[in-house]
Amino acid sequence: MESVLAINFARDPNAYQALTTLKELDEQGQLALAGAAVVVRNEDGRIDIKDQVGDIGYEGTASGGIVGLIVGILGGPFGVLLGGATGVLVGSLLDLDDLDATQSVLGEMSRSVRVGHDAVLAEVNEQSPEVVDFAMERLGGTVVRRPRYDVEAEIAAAEDAQRAAQREARKRLHEQRREQHKEKVDQKVAELKSKLHLEHPAGAGTS
Repeated sequence: MESVLAINFARDPNAYQALTTLKELDEQGQLALAGAAVVVRNEDGRIDIKDQVGDIGYEGTASGGIVGLIVGILGGPFGVLLGGATGVLVGSLLDLDDLDATQSVLGEMSRSVRVGHDAVLAEVNEQSPEVVDFAMERLGGTVVRRPRYDVEAEIAAAEDAQRAAQREARKRLHEQRREQHKEKVDQKVAELKSKLHLEHPAGAGTS
C-alpha cells in the first residue's frame, strides 16, 4: 500500500535515527521508500527541512514525490504554494489548525508537525504497516498513516475550493464596483437634472 506517514517523537534526536531506519528497511526490501524528510515547524508556522533521503519532490513537485508538496502546503518557504508557478494559495483557504483531525488528512498531518519539535514525513510503499509501526515505536515515535490517494485527493479538493473561492471573491468585487459606479452615476444625473431644471417645479401641472 502506498502511504504517506507523519511521525513525531518523544525525543527530537530520534527523528534522525528514524530517517536512517526507514532507509535501512528500504535496503532490506521490507518497504519501498520514495522519500522522507526530518522537518520542524517554526514559531511563525513555516516548516523547514533539516534532513532528507530519496526524492521528496520539493523542487518541481509535478514530477517528484509528495513529501515536498505536503511541506509546502503545511508551511514551506514558498508561502504554501500549490501548483508551482500558478500561485494558488492553499494556506489562505485552509486553517489546518482549526480543522477536526477526523475531517482533514492534511489537518491531522499538520498537528503531527509540532512547533519546535522534529518530525518525519515520508512516502512509502509497504506490504504491512506493522514493520514501520514497530520500528518507530522502538524510537518513541507516533505514526499517523494515510493512503497516498487520500492525501492527493484532499490536495486536489483544496485547490478546487481555492479556485472557487477566488472566483467568488472576484464576482463580489465586481458587484461592489458596479454598485459604487451606479451610485456615482445616479448622483451625477441628479446634479445635471438640478442644473438643467428638468425636475418639475412645485405645483406644476395644477390649475
